[in-house]
Amino acid sequence: MRGATLKDVAKEADVSIASASRAINGLDNVAEGVRTRVLEAAARLHYIPHGGARALAMNRTNTIGLLLPDIHGEFFSEIIRGVDVAARAHGLHLLVSGSHGDIREAGVAVMAMSGRVDGLLVMSPFVDSQDMGAVLPVSLPLVTIASRIGDGSSGSITVDNFAGGRMAVDHLIRQGCTRLAHISGPATNYEARERQRGFETAVAEAGTHVAWSAVEAGDFGEDSGFQAMRRLLAADVRPDAVFTGNDMMAVGALFALKEAGLKAPDDIAVLGFDDVPIARFVQPALSTLRVGVYELGRQGLELLVKALARPSGAPSAERIVISPELVIRESSKKV
Repeated sequence: MRGATLKDVAKEADVSIASASRAINGLDNVAEGVRTRVLEAAARLHYIPHGGARALAMNRTNTIGLLLPDIHGEFFSEIIRGVDVAARAHGLHLLVSGSHGDIREAGVAVMAMSGRVDGLLVMSPFVDSQDMGAVLPVSLPLVTIASRIGDGSSGSITVDNFAGGRMAVDHLIRQGCTRLAHISGPATNYEARERQRGFETAVAEAGTHVAWSAVEAGDFGEDSGFQAMRRLLAADVRPDAVFTGNDMMAVGALFALKEAGLKAPDDIAVLGFDDVPIARFVQPALSTLRVGVYELGRQGLELLVKALARPSGAPSAERIVISPELVIRESSKKV
């Protein structure tokens, strides 16, 4: 059976199709009597507005674009979950894309979303992300997550990664550790660089409390943590504590310890970063710097909703900075 059309509603309410459309879409330039007749007619006919047509009439798609460096792994799954839960609460849909670690692909993905979304959430933590500001659609509300993009006129939610690196060193020293190693994230990742900078600054400030330190390169993946820990174990000096740039590398590092017949924290304390869900369930349970990954996504979406509610062209410059929280579990607790 054919569903009722807008033309049917207009005929039933004895108004023009244009007036019926304005009333259905909630526009202001409709007399209240006409609006009431149209809505009552639509109810009688069980009329269901066409989503695309409604979006065109209101110049809204009710869709948010979410651009991430990747969409694989627990960290990004938690980001997406936080954004999605908040979006659903506001009646919004998501269009998600990954840049695969390539800033050029990130720019292409953002441009592909232009015209299909009402606003953008962008996570582009590359060191050279500032260049991406030139290709962002300036007419769209924009909120960045853990990124360095544009001219500062957009809303943002960031993590104090430098402070997190310092907290990691302070905790490990308090556990009696004196030989500290760091497994870093990708050199092209701004967050990874800041965590490493925090580690190196704190080590330098610790003076004689740190007898030896080293940095091994990783890429945020489990295998890179595994391989980096194996290199550290094979070196002339073995660390008694390892701080990894994220939790997934810490998981790999713990497996390397197990393979070598060693234990955390008895032989080497291990501390991660992020506090993704798996951190609680590995053995031993992983100590980490919690940033509230789910909350990063949820609060990012809430900032964007505020930006969408502003008058067209008004800047969205609200800032949220998240301070990492030290979560001490079995993997680093020596004293």
